[in-house]
Amino acid sequence: MIFRKCRLNQRHRGSHLKLSADRYKSRFLLVSLNIDAVLQETTIHRRRQKLNAMTDGLGLSDVFGAMLDRIKGQGGEKSRLGMAALMWISHSERPLKANELCHALAVEIGSPRLNSDNVPSMGTLLACCQGLVAVDREASTVRLIHFTLQEYLRVHPELSSIAHSTMAETCLSYLNSQQVKALSTSPFPDPQGTPFLEYSSPYWGVHAQRDLSDCAKSLALKLLSDYGNHISTKILLERHSPYLHKTNFDKLSLFGGPHCASVFGIVEVVASLLEVEGCDINQIDCAGNTPLVWAALNGHEEVVRILLERGNVSLDKPDVYGRTPLLLGVKNGHEGVVKILLGRGCIWPGRPGNCGQTLLHCAAEYGHEGVVKILLGRDDVDPDKPDVYGRTPLYCASWSGNEGVVKILLGREDVNPNKPDLYDQTPLYCAAWYGHEGVVKALLTRGDVNPDKPDNLGRTPLWWAFKNGHAGVIALLQPPEFATPNAA
Repeated sequence: MIFRKCRLNQRHRGSHLKLSADRYKSRFLLVSLNIDAVLQETTIHRRRQKLNAMTDGLGLSDVFGAMLDRIKGQGGEKSRLGMAALMWISHSERPLKANELCHALAVEIGSPRLNSDNVPSMGTLLACCQGLVAVDREASTVRLIHFTLQEYLRVHPELSSIAHSTMAETCLSYLNSQQVKALSTSPFPDPQGTPFLEYSSPYWGVHAQRDLSDCAKSLALKLLSDYGNHISTKILLERHSPYLHKTNFDKLSLFGGPHCASVFGIVEVVASLLEVEGCDINQIDCAGNTPLVWAALNGHEEVVRILLERGNVSLDKPDVYGRTPLLLGVKNGHEGVVKILLGRGCIWPGRPGNCGQTLLHCAAEYGHEGVVKILLGRDDVDPDKPDVYGRTPLYCASWSGNEGVVKILLGREDVNPNKPDLYDQTPLYCAAWYGHEGVVKALLTRGDVNPDKPDNLGRTPLWWAFKNGHAGVIALLQPPEFATPNAA
């Protein structure tokens, strides 16, 4: 044990030293940039002014601005590479690996072929960025030299105004290239030959959804015209449907353009695809989902509306797990989607094995307060209805520790806070068992809660608090006027 603790301490010190070294390097680079910025001034007076501004804490953005001017001042391809690299690093959805960035910068938007001779070396790229970019050797990812530069670049008009549209166009041009379209889904290709595939496949739609240019829309429709047979389909589904059984990948062709556009929530693209002759709006893909299921799952309200405008859409068609679009909207807390579907008459008929739980049970268990309020506003919702095990929505919220939902339900006179399940376990019992202090306190503030009610084996909430070592709950239940820790 002592040896293990020493090893852990050594590992902790090693991590701390690495973090300190990284911080030192970042500070050193910032100091260097400040010095460079000062030396760029041509007179003693201007240098003194620049130095005074920096010491007042007002000059960091000026330093970054000066460095961007230096990058742009290189002219030609060096300037383009440097600015494009900063755009990608500051606006990407995840840290980019060095080879991913290099291949992204080599893409010619709209070109049908990828030119490997156009891929810049990392050394050339770093030089073009004038010291604002570094490579994390351990993770092989590219990063900015300081966290403040990230925010500066994200609001810089020259980069932020075109970032997402340009990145979407680049990703789509890459995926539409002859080399990528020729790749087979089985066996999966070696990513060394197409390193940008791992980023462009799951993220092109994220960038397009944020800023869809005419060029990106055209490229997206081209890609989605035969999307089920494209290699990026598998990568996208592995990200958005991680529990998809591998044998279903044999049916990738069922995952069409409308499914993909609904995953990302790209309204204009969905609308265009629905106009294509032969489009089956109720097509079940290899994940067992229709486009409406995907849109509801991801909370894309406008896509849900567009799909519902088609008279032949199946409102309550479930996925392979029996979850309808409405249930998925409730489970994921998508209030707008829930309102739309309820307004169209969608219901939750239940499914075999769901233990008789209602939509309110689900919203309470997952802690979606807004959805709970929407459901409680309906006349056809019973706020105290138990499932087959006697568990009410309040029971589910207490068991999960969702204090906000508990308070909403306790505010209703038609909710019985002492209602036990089949084992005589109350909402307070569950909250004490799991140590949810806030829920215990909320329940105890209601005067009609019995803090000493035992279960069918004689165990009280305080007994479980003692057994599981929940000191905070014990303190709430300990006063003599409340309870005694009787054992079973």
